[in-house]
Amino acid sequence: MPPGLILAAFLLWATSRAHPIGRPCLYSVLQSAGLQVNCSSSGLVELPPLASHTTELHVQDNRLTSVSPGLFDGLVGLKKVSLSGNPFHCDCRIQYLRSWLLRNRAVVSEQPTCASPSSVAQKAIADLTDEYFSSCGRPSCTGGTYSTAMGAMLCCIIALLLWSLRLAKSSTFTLCIGDRHVGLEADSLRSLKPKHRRRLHTTLPGVSADLTSFTCTQELERPLISMELLPQVLDTLHKKHKIKIKAT
Repeated sequence: MPPGLILAAFLLWATSRAHPIGRPCLYSVLQSAGLQVNCSSSGLVELPPLASHTTELHVQDNRLTSVSPGLFDGLVGLKKVSLSGNPFHCDCRIQYLRSWLLRNRAVVSEQPTCASPSSVAQKAIADLTDEYFSSCGRPSCTGGTYSTAMGAMLCCIIALLLWSLRLAKSSTFTLCIGDRHVGLEADSLRSLKPKHRRRLHTTLPGVSADLTSFTCTQELERPLISMELLPQVLDTLHKKHKIKIKAT
């Protein structure tokens, strides 16, 4: 097969791949070294990828309802564009085309109009006001597939944080410090359980020291009496019961 025929077949295949619906567009090289793309009356429902050196674009009388965001951004050499005769649906997806038309009025031969919804039917897309799109792009906790899941997750996290903050404010923490901790730094307080055992020697009057001296070993888990009352208790034991307690 001749190389020229192979190249023509390849171009035909590539063009048909770019236009799954409708007949292929016609591409012509202009004398100004630009590229003319003629897709008028081709039954297109979406525009194909366009070369960066495209200077003329004719896509009137098709079935376009919107233009993909960013499609025209790389076409800095455009000098003539025809978009009329398409049933554009003017919802939030038409914002990109409206913004582009406002910046490129000089290159648009005839302003495209809205076909739906009925409230803006037959109105030029470039004439739509900012208030018309005021409800577009608002983040919320409801609406739309993936964004719905992410919004619901974010709302749950915020609610959990608010609940934790409220719980923390309503909670009360009490730190009990006994008399034996007086004079110690707060960060040096440790377990109230003593590491060593205390030994008490009690001597009874009239009895031999060997018999009356005994050792009481007790592991103190907590103070039995208030330290302020201890002197009074010792004095009462000594005066009424003749019992003298000496700590070692």
